[in-house]
Amino acid sequence: MKKAIIVIVMSVFGFTAHAQKTTKDSKTIVLVHGAWSDASSWNAVIPLLKAQGGEVINVNLAGHGKDTSVTAGITFQTYVDQVKAAIGTRTNVVLVGHSFAGLVISQVAEEASPQIKELVFLAAALPHNGESLLSLAKQDPASHIGKYLSIDKENGVAIVAKDAVADIFAADAPQQVQEYLSANIKPEPLAPLATPVQLTEKNFGGVKKIYIYTLNDHAISYPAQQYMVKSGKVSKVYTLASSHTPFISMPEKLAAILIEANK
Repeated sequence: MKKAIIVIVMSVFGFTAHAQKTTKDSKTIVLVHGAWSDASSWNAVIPLLKAQGGEVINVNLAGHGKDTSVTAGITFQTYVDQVKAAIGTRTNVVLVGHSFAGLVISQVAEEASPQIKELVFLAAALPHNGESLLSLAKQDPASHIGKYLSIDKENGVAIVAKDAVADIFAADAPQQVQEYLSANIKPEPLAPLATPVQLTEKNFGGVKKIYIYTLNDHAISYPAQQYMVKSGKVSKVYTLASSHTPFISMPEKLAAILIEANK
């Protein structure tokens, strides 16, 4: 148990992960983190995925982690373009989006549908055309975020109270991980959260979709996840008895699902 906790702590302390080189026909998994997070959130999962072969790309969105992009210059399209640039000319791509990144991968699929094999929504927003994260959040009264969220319009950011971070995002994580997350959470660029996706049935609608439920989620509640899946034309679902961050609390189980989805 002690060794497992050390591995988890190391993963969230931000060791950078890189894409591995593979052959032209290899399958590619692209990981996109959510709001109030960064690419290091996947670090306990990435070695497990790489051990199965194929390429793993971990995208760090502008303004997150160690990135120092000015908030005023960050838009929703900034994120979409980052993911598209990471994909490049690859095909047979599995896009995995956590939380807010469900909207990002949806828009990427709309704009690059021939390259995308499937979308995997992990405790994620699964939108219809014209929806944003903020509009979807209004439909989730069970989420704990609203009680602890403040908007700084002058600086264009959304802020989650530090003393609520563990409860909202990582209630099942080891205490030292909870403390680290609470101490290091950064304000989230506001404009992308309010930007609606522009999706069509021809492009986004034609891409296979998988959803991974998180039963004990205080950020995007399980009932809200169920509602989105019911109306979202999802072909297959998986379930984890986790908080909003299973890549921290149960990386092995999450990796096993992602490996199966990539077959």
